[in-house]
Amino acid sequence: MGIIGRLVAGAALVAIAGGVLHGCATAPADTEVSDRAAAMMKSSFKSRGQATLARLDQDETQRLCSEYAGRALPASIATKIEQANLATIQYPADGKLVGDWKSGEKIAQSGQGFQYSDDPNKPAGANCYACHQLSPKELSYGTIGPSLYHFGKLHGYSDATRKYAWQKIYNAEAFAACSNMPRFGHHHILTEQQIRDVVALLVDPASPVNQ
Repeated sequence: MGIIGRLVAGAALVAIAGGVLHGCATAPADTEVSDRAAAMMKSSFKSRGQATLARLDQDETQRLCSEYAGRALPASIATKIEQANLATIQYPADGKLVGDWKSGEKIAQSGQGFQYSDDPNKPAGANCYACHQLSPKELSYGTIGPSLYHFGKLHGYSDATRKYAWQKIYNAEAFAACSNMPRFGHHHILTEQQIRDVVALLVDPASPVNQ
């Protein structure tokens, strides 16, 4: 939704510019611009396959992050976002937070899922490599997020580390308001077992992340 937020902001600027070019005596109110931009987005985007118009509907966290896009986020708003998202995190009923790192590696390297052309019957991937380095053997990786190489070695292999990894994957907004990282658990992008497996990739001493 960070991309959607930027598109909305861009559409808002177009709307304002259009008003100036047509000789408006006063600029429209912020709410009016936002409403126009939202209507423009919904009329321009088409629902196709798994990519539905529901993606344009923002929750309170996304709304606040869009509102402050390009500006410093006030500490009070950041705290509000983080606390609200921390409260959404759910844990496995059996208490098991760690799965199979080999499955986790496949999930981390896959960008499959929720695109209109993807098979909805197949599990989604996490696309972790697009933003993070996971191992020194990767030929290509993203730098939007911090390197995760040696995650377990640096943070330890304790229960606290496992819990933190679970929480961060489930809902990153709980720790960094307006994060670029998807809320994998909160938005049901990954299943409970998939999150377990990605946690294992980060915290298992045998994982290539920790070699």
